[in-house]
Amino acid sequence: MSDLLKVPTMADCMAQGKQPEILFWVGSAGSFDDRAKKITKAFVKILNKANVDFAVLGTEESCTGDVAKRAGNEFLFQMQAVTNIEILNAYEVKKIVTCDPHSFNCLKNEYPSLGGKYEVIHHTQFINNLIASGQLKVEGDLYKGKKITFHDPCYLGRANNEYDAPRNILSQTKANIVEMKRHKRTALCCGAGGAQMFKEPEKGDKDVNVLRTEDALETQPDVIATGCPYCNTMMTDGVKVKEKESEVKVLDVAELIANALGL
Repeated sequence: MSDLLKVPTMADCMAQGKQPEILFWVGSAGSFDDRAKKITKAFVKILNKANVDFAVLGTEESCTGDVAKRAGNEFLFQMQAVTNIEILNAYEVKKIVTCDPHSFNCLKNEYPSLGGKYEVIHHTQFINNLIASGQLKVEGDLYKGKKITFHDPCYLGRANNEYDAPRNILSQTKANIVEMKRHKRTALCCGAGGAQMFKEPEKGDKDVNVLRTEDALETQPDVIATGCPYCNTMMTDGVKVKEKESEVKVLDVAELIANALGL
């Protein structure tokens, strides 16, 4: 395995008497979904390239409980959350970074009332900070002249008011960033949030993800950029419905940066 894919666990660090600077919360999608695993790997490569001192929980990580909460099962959410908080607090975790806006929102806004108080950062914010501090330099012309449109994840954008970080990062690729007619505060949901990912859509004349993909395709992009594994799935499915897979790629911001860096 390349050095760029080294992933220490908190248990390993503790055994060596080390306290990593950040905990990378991988999330359920990033751990188990084959497509989302590529996002996880891209982000790990970026962390290692920038010499970030990080670790993961590994097998000790469990679902945040976000899906249970959105689906209305508050009891299950609290059970899952409290279990995670006990582990995080036992490791004295202070700072958490995650590629999943749902985990980001849950850990940041819903864990504190249950005793889990951490500094929680979305991976686009973290990469943006690495670039701003000079720890990471994005060079190369891989995406120069390409058109990229960014789909705002609901739990990053409207729920947590973060619109600038992903766009700042994408601007580093020298691509032409084009906005959809519905973007930032008016962005349309991809259709996966609120536990909708795990059920069939209600009857109607069009699936939400197809409608959102149409918004993206109107900009005639080479790449639809996302900042969420669930959005990635929904937009990828939408591109397939529109039979545009050969023309339009759907990539996470972390993948775009890893590609631009040649990682």
